[in-house]
Amino acid sequence: MYVCLCQGITDKEIRAAVASGATTLEAVRHSLGVASQCGQCGDLAGEIVSESLAEFNQSSADLFYAIA
Repeated sequence: MYVCLCQGITDKEIRAAVASGATTLEAVRHSLGVASQCGQCGDLAGEIVSESLAEFNQSSADLFYAIA
């Protein structure tokens, strides 16, 4: 789904930026240009960043296990 119509940025691109190391909306804005023109997509882009970070952190936590 398109999130930023001004720049033509999709939710998949935002999620990929988070997977590549972006941890804030500002970092995603710097790498993709999302929310850099009219700003109407800022709230939704921020929500997608937060959701992606939560999913990424949960999947990373599942990888850790104790070695006896």
